[in-house]
Amino acid sequence: MSALYVFLRHLTALIYPARCPVCNKVIGAMDRFCDKCNSEFTEYHGNFKMQKVKKFIAVFEYNTKISPAVFLMKDGISGNAPYAFGSLIAERIKDEGINADLIVPVPMYKKDLKKRGYNQAELIAKEVGFFLETDVAGDIVVKNRQTQAQKNLTFVQRKENLKNAFSVTDTSKIKGKRIIIIDDICTTGSTLSEVANLLIDSGASEIYCACACKTPYIKRGDKNESR
Repeated sequence: MSALYVFLRHLTALIYPARCPVCNKVIGAMDRFCDKCNSEFTEYHGNFKMQKVKKFIAVFEYNTKISPAVFLMKDGISGNAPYAFGSLIAERIKDEGINADLIVPVPMYKKDLKKRGYNQAELIAKEVGFFLETDVAGDIVVKNRQTQAQKNLTFVQRKENLKNAFSVTDTSKIKGKRIIIIDDICTTGSTLSEVANLLIDSGASEIYCACACKTPYIKRGDKNESR
């Protein structure tokens, strides 16, 4: 983390105090969550695997304690959540000894992006990039069409739903590269797998996936988010 980055966070906090993205309590400029909320989270220590992905990393288990921070981002209020999640993901990546050449956020469809105002996965990815001093390429993978919510679909339907939903804009920028794909939540891994397969098929040498939260498997009809 650069001294300039720390200075800018402290400077911004003088005008817009940092707040816990779960309970909205004012916290320190470099804090991620308030102490109370932080003590209630469950760290993720699972061993989730996906084909063509060398390693999957998540910071928290997705539950009702951490979900308010995720919902805020999905509702168009980023606040302190991207910094909190991104810095923690970066720490976990360092702990795992992963070295990457490029960070790629899972993209949003342009109409959804316009409605929300930002891609939360890209905001998190940029924070990860700051901490790891690694380039973030938010335009390498694009989402070509709107897809149905994965949470409402069966496994087979999820695969069909994502078929040809993404494309690479410039294969020359990823050939031979070690890439970390960033997203906010992972449930079945269908979206991450689709992007990972696309990048490998386009010439990437290694793929890692990192998310803020990993959910347990959610049955069809559950109201929680899933990707």
